[in-house]
Order: sequence, then C-alpha cells, then structure tokens
Amino acid sequence: MIRLYDSGFYLKNGKAEKAERPDTEARKKTMAYKILMAHDRGPEGEVMHIRFDSLISHDITYVGIIQTAKASGLTEFPVPYVMTNCHNSLCAVGGTINEDDHVFGLSAAVKYGGIYVPANQAVIHQYAREMMAGCGRMILGSDSHTRYGALGTLGVGEGGPEIVKQLLENTYDISYPRVVLVYLTGSPARGVGPHDVAIALCGAVYKNGFVKNSILEFCGPGIKNLSMDFRIGIDVMTTETACLSSIWETDGAVEEYLAVHGRPEAYKELRPEEGAYYNAMVEIDLSSIEPMAALPFHPSEAYTIRELMTDGADILREAEKRAEEQFGGKVSLSLTDKIRDGHIYVDQGVIAGCAGGMYENIAEAASILKGRDTGCGAFSLSVYPPSMPVNLELIRKGIMADLTEAGAVFKPCFCGPCFGAGDVPANNAISIRHTTRNFPNREGSRPGDGQLSAVMLMDARSIAATAANHGRLTPATDMDYEFSYPESYGFDDTVYKKRVYDGFGRPKADEPLRYGPNITEWPSIPELKPNMLMELASVIHDEVTTTDELIPSGETSSYRSNPLKLASFALSRRDPGYVPRTEGIRKEAEKLAMGQPSERIAEALRLAGASEEDVKDTIMGSVIFARKPGDGSAREQAASCQRVLGGCANICYEFATKRYRSNCINWGMMPFTLDKDTEFDYEPGDLIYVPDILELIKSGAADIPAKVISGQEVRDLMLHMAPLTEEEKKILICGCLMNYYAAAKAGRV
Repeated sequence: MIRLYDSGFYLKNGKAEKAERPDTEARKKTMAYKILMAHDRGPEGEVMHIRFDSLISHDITYVGIIQTAKASGLTEFPVPYVMTNCHNSLCAVGGTINEDDHVFGLSAAVKYGGIYVPANQAVIHQYAREMMAGCGRMILGSDSHTRYGALGTLGVGEGGPEIVKQLLENTYDISYPRVVLVYLTGSPARGVGPHDVAIALCGAVYKNGFVKNSILEFCGPGIKNLSMDFRIGIDVMTTETACLSSIWETDGAVEEYLAVHGRPEAYKELRPEEGAYYNAMVEIDLSSIEPMAALPFHPSEAYTIRELMTDGADILREAEKRAEEQFGGKVSLSLTDKIRDGHIYVDQGVIAGCAGGMYENIAEAASILKGRDTGCGAFSLSVYPPSMPVNLELIRKGIMADLTEAGAVFKPCFCGPCFGAGDVPANNAISIRHTTRNFPNREGSRPGDGQLSAVMLMDARSIAATAANHGRLTPATDMDYEFSYPESYGFDDTVYKKRVYDGFGRPKADEPLRYGPNITEWPSIPELKPNMLMELASVIHDEVTTTDELIPSGETSSYRSNPLKLASFALSRRDPGYVPRTEGIRKEAEKLAMGQPSERIAEALRLAGASEEDVKDTIMGSVIFARKPGDGSAREQAASCQRVLGGCANICYEFATKRYRSNCINWGMMPFTLDKDTEFDYEPGDLIYVPDILELIKSGAADIPAKVISGQEVRDLMLHMAPLTEEEKKILICGCLMNYYAAAKAGRV
C-alpha cells in the first residue's frame, strides 16, 4: 500500500527519480520552499523568520494569548486573527466561566480588530478552509491540526506564545525543514475514505520518525482522482505523522472549491518546478488502500479491518497489553470480550469535526445507511457537522433527514469528541470515530476514578457500515450501496454574515476587555540565575508522553483562563502525585531564594560542590523526565502548567514535536536532552544541579554538565541543548516570553 524511500529524489516530468546526492539548489524548486521564502522576513539563510498571512485560535487558547499579548504591549491585530469557540468546554457545567471566556473573546475582537466566530457556528479548521485559506498563503494556528495544504496553504500548528509573537509583529523562526515527497497514484475503491489513507500513512511513518518535523509535499497523478473533501481529510491527519506542515499541488478542483466559497481570487496553480529535490519519498498507491482501523492509543496503531476480522483476538489482546503498560495496572481495558460469535462488536460510532464531519463523509455514510438502521441495542451513532454552512447543505439535500431516520443523532458544530468533551462512552466500551485522535482519555474517561474506555479510529464509511450491522465491525467495501446525493455541494455564507463579528482593520481601542471572575493574570515568573537546582517531580518511562497526559483535555479545559487552577490538573491522569510534589518543591525554592535553604537542599548543594556564593546565585525548580514528551496537541498549557507550578525544565531523550519544545522554551523551561544510551534510573525527589547554566545558555553550549544528588550519592550527568536562536536564549534567560517582551519594552534586552 505504502512504500518509504529514505533517500533524495527529484521530481521530473511528473515522476520521481532517485538523486545521487543532496541538492540544496534544487530544493528551492519545491512548493514548500517557494511559499516559505515568500514569507521570510529575515536575511536568506538556513534560519527563516516567517510572518504569517493570518492567525487562528479556539477558546481553549485565545484568552491566554490575548492576556500575554496585552501584557507585552498589544494595541491592535496586525493581520486577520480568527477566534472560534468550537472547544465549547463544559457549556452546561461550571457556572458562567465557559461563556465568560466567549464574552472576553468578543470584546478582544472589538478592541483589537479581530474576527469572532460564536459557539456552534464552525469548528476552527473548517472556518479557516471556508474563509481564510488560499494558494500560496501561510496560516498559524494555536491548534495542532492547523493543516490547509490541500487548499495550497501552509498551515502550522503551534502553541499560543508563537501566536503572541505574530500579534506583536515578530517572527516565527525556524531552520529550513526537510521536505518529503508524498507521491500519489491510483484511485481509491468505493467504500475507502480519507481516514483509511490517513491511518495507513500514520502507521507507515509515525513510529519510525520518517517525516518528523518535515513538510509533506503531495504530488502525483493520483491527486486528480480525489475530491476536495477527500484531500482535506487526508491532509488534516498529517499532524499525526509528526510532520511540521503539508502542501499539495493545486488544480481545477481547488479552483472550483475556492470559487464556490466566494474567493476565486485566492486560487493560483501550485506545482513543483521541474527537477525539484526532496529529502525522501512516501509512495501511496490509493488503489491498494483498504478500510483501516487505528487501535488504542494512537493513530499509528494501524490495521486493516480485514486483519481485525481475521485475527481480532490476537490484535485486541495486544491493545489490552498496551493499556496495562500505559496505566501501570491501576485500571484495565478488556477488548477481547467484544468478540462474539467470531465477530467484533463495538458500542458507539461518532463522525465529527475537522476530519470526519465533512459533507462528503456524512453524505456517503447516509448512502450506506439508506433503507437500513442503527438498531435498538447498545450501539449509537452521532454526527457533528463541521460548520453551519455544511449543516445547511445537509438539511437542504435531505442527508440529515435520511440519517436521522436511520437512527443517527445530529449534534452541534463542536470539537468535543476529539478531546474528550462529547459522547464519552461507557466504561470498557469501544467507540469507533472519524475524528483526529485516539490517545488515552481523548474519549473522556477518567482512569484515576477507575474508568477506562477506548477509541478506535475509522473512516465514516466503515462506521456507517458497522452501524448498519448494529455495531458489528464491518468494512464499507463489504456493503452494496450507491452514492445517493449530489456529489457537489454549495456554500451559503449567510449564516456567517449574520453571526460572525469581523472587525479586522477596525479596532476600537477605547472599548474595554470584559473579564469574568475566572479569568486571571499570569503569576510572576522568575528570571534565570547563574546556577540551577532541579528536583525531579515526575519520572515517566513510557515510550511517548502526550500533551493530553501532561495536561488532560476535556473538563479541565473549563479552567483554561485560570493558570493556577488549570495547573492543578497537570499530569493528574498519569502521575497524580506530581502536583503535590511540586508544592513541596516550590516551598524549598522559596526558602532558597530568600537565602535560607533547608538542611536537605543545603547539604545537596554542598555535595554537588557549590560554594556559598554559588548557593546565593542558584534558582530552584521542579523538572519532569519523560523519554519522548509532547506528542499531540499544540496547547501550550502542557508547558505553562508546569511553569506556574515552579517547573524549570524538561529532560528527555528527544522531544516528540517541535511545537512542544517551542512551548517549553517560550515558557522559560530548559529543553534538556540526553544521549540515547544514557540510563536515567533516578526517582522523584532526586536533585540535579546545573552550575553555570546562565553562561552556558548565553554561549550557546551544546553540552551542559550536571550533577545528580540522590541521598548522599553524587553522579555526573551530561545534559544537552539543541541549538537555540538568539531570541530563544533571551527568552530562557528572562524566564519566559512575557518577561522577555517586558524587558525589551524597558530596553533591558
């Protein structure tokens, strides 16, 4: 189905040709290079200084972004900044705090000249596709699934501090990334959908890091055989491969899409120049893709549904083992009991959001279910359209009526099922979902309370086929059906014109920001001192630690605008002892800062060789060790929550994503790494002393000598720091991005 070629390739005459050696000149012929260079505001070189055409955030992140930018001198939004409310967390629980955030967002749009999309109007990425994307453009979003490559736009998902930089007319600084050719051939079979292709791609490239931090450039004769919804559905899932961004060749289908959406001027033909050079290639024969399923707990746990039907017991048993390892035996997940009479039965189906809730996916699901039903048993099917214009089309074309008649339930334009705030299944249930992620707890269960359920990602087509068989796992290719609705669909933006506030270019500086009682300022964060003492607050040896484990999504998001309250949930579903430990470490740090270290800390520093003067110049904080932290969401809270609890660093073998490492830096936490062969056999409570850290950061040192104090034993530990930009050094020295901007405003940096 998918072949990987880990060597350089040229694209000549529309075909891939192996290159003998790297070609830095020919890489300039890629679409990615041309778009990046058009947005580079610095001197030409390996480090680019990017300014984006527009920005977009949702309500889990925009309050913190505005608060940070305001504290840093924001006067008005310099480019279109869209604030959506699709992460409408706890809209019925938690008093006024949810809507208070939305009121704040609207007041910010009025004051600074922004675009405000009310709750239930559109999910963040569908609004960007319909109203913002265009060929050759770049969009930065504070959500990891900011991907608009199928529309010719380089979308990048980063943490909120990177949005703040753009709002203050600074740049997104990044070394020129690898560009990987994704060469498409063939045509998908009836019953195969975009999620099938995406899951197969994730399975092929995620675990081996084949495309990590790269830009995927989609080319080849197979593109013309894919509708726009199909392309978009593959594209949004490229986030789960750990790539940086994606871009596709554009053609008449893109031109028609943009024209239908009222923006014909946003189209231009994009294609690589003859002889464009790529660092590697992924070849996908669309004709060979089968209906797929991604088992818990990652989109890369990819199997064909045929394999599941044949070897389900063995495959599900492996998933049970992963759950056992993931949760340390504290809670169990039983999947093999879903096998009855040789078939796998699931409990719930969900088609939703920026990946699943597209017109074509829902229309094909309706075609499969036409004349059938979802049954009167335990199985249920929920459908969440991605925007009100799409919802309007589903109503006008009878699709909503037919699915409702079959037993499906339509719900608002809401991202909840993607992050654990909607349709939480029963304990030990399996939910099959055409959504973006199936990480632990993304379905909303609480393992700390003895609850655990699981999500298996599938395409809307096979979800509908399974629904037609009342929960018996069924690939859509086994169903006899015809597409029953118009393949093309219109776009009526009347609902946006009547509800969306568009104040770009018309800021009203005299208008006040409206604060609810849960919206609080960031606590003060200290600057770096010459030396650093870190106490291990959590040690995680899982292969990968997701941002959802660092700060759970779902209900915790209701406190998104209250940094200290939100931080109280940090690592709560992975290491419940983390927050109490940080409280003890903060007390020790306060004593040290006052020059009155406790006996334990004073003795540890003495054992490490610190002089009395060194002790006075030492800052203390907590630190997390994880083998590979930061996979998943772009939410900066995964880092900021550690910081407000007194965290000063992460130690790992590698960071799962660039965006999480950037979030750590922007919040003033040292992004330390270890050599792969370094054994980290330390425990919470052990101390790590890093002398001369201030000078080492200033000098750009790659090697950071440290000493670990475990009881009375002292051992050397070599930490590493990947290259930092000059601005990143200043941010770490100042303590965080906010401090850096305040210092710059005062002329201190």
